[in-house]
Amino acid sequence: MQEQHIAIQYVEGRGIPLRGNDIDTDQIIPARFMKRVTFDGLGEFAFYDHRYDEDGQPTKPHPLNDRRFKDGSILLVNSNFGCGSSREHAPQALARYGVRAIIGESYAEIFAGNCTAMGIPAISLPHHDIEEIMQIVEQNPATPITLHIHDEVVSVGEHRYHFDLSPAYRNALLSGAWDSTSVMLANLEEIKATAARLPYISSFESAEVS
Repeated sequence: MQEQHIAIQYVEGRGIPLRGNDIDTDQIIPARFMKRVTFDGLGEFAFYDHRYDEDGQPTKPHPLNDRRFKDGSILLVNSNFGCGSSREHAPQALARYGVRAIIGESYAEIFAGNCTAMGIPAISLPHHDIEEIMQIVEQNPATPITLHIHDEVVSVGEHRYHFDLSPAYRNALLSGAWDSTSVMLANLEEIKATAARLPYISSFESAEVS
């Protein structure tokens, strides 16, 4: 049975306000935790150096340690989030922590692309909108947040904010094309037919391994 494309029309959840500009990928997931063969389990190491003390206990003041935001799944950030090295482990760690979308002022381009390729919308709003949303969530962590991808609108309680998402990212999310594995599985016969027409692939498959 072929997998179906997972189209993302909207994302609902509660917010996690993470203040600060230029939060880079090494802060999101320190390099020493990137030695794993798979991405499984990376979520527990998200923002590790900012959350855990010398004894490995999550005692430091950080939004991910704050019980008020323990049910949050939409990360609220400031400018240039995800800068630094272009490691895919950063959005992978966030996804495995439970982040389903990010709302911020701006992002490193590769980071935003990696997020989209994982089905995590990373949308941008002006500074004053982000500040207002963070204040709303800090005052009432239970405030519902909904990202309407098609209409390009964020609902935060009774407040509405319009965003402009790159057409390529928007179309990928709405069509499910962001999920490249499902797209390939759904078109397996076409892929096989194309591969059969490529001489360097057929030569490789027919070559004897000595």
